[in-house]
Amino acid sequence: MAQPYVGEIRMFAGNFEPSGWIFCRGQIMLISENETLFSLIGTTYGGDGQSTFALPDLQGRLPIHQGNGFGFAETGGAEMVMLTTNQMPIHQHVPAADSRSGTSADPVGHVWANSAGAAGYSSDTTGPAMAAEAVKPAGGTRSHSNVQPYLCVSFIISLFGVYPSQT
Repeated sequence: MAQPYVGEIRMFAGNFEPSGWIFCRGQIMLISENETLFSLIGTTYGGDGQSTFALPDLQGRLPIHQGNGFGFAETGGAEMVMLTTNQMPIHQHVPAADSRSGTSADPVGHVWANSAGAAGYSSDTTGPAMAAEAVKPAGGTRSHSNVQPYLCVSFIISLFGVYPSQT
């Protein structure tokens, strides 16, 4: 393997830190022990800049290249999302009804019938649709996963190596 640049980040399939590398978990590092790496990343990912700096935290994150609306070291996205009715396409829920008299008092497995009283439901689902006002918007308050398919590997950053030039 070629000698890495200081601050180079690689994916690693192992579950340990190779010599000269450290996991990208947002750890706070001492500047006095990592001056070369600090000279490259500074406090971009955190730290006080006097005695400490932080490594990038790639736990649960997908790295993307800066540009086209994404600023350097910017984070975003969400693992879980709860949609609101404003985020859903306009649609209708058309309830079914039977224009004949009801045959059951039990609503389970039946539709609304054209009768008042105990037998207000029918098993015939071929009747006309009811007015849209008969059904109110419904939905839960639980979020759903917003994570694309993934394979978890480790991201490691080089503590030592070639100092990158800006030519």
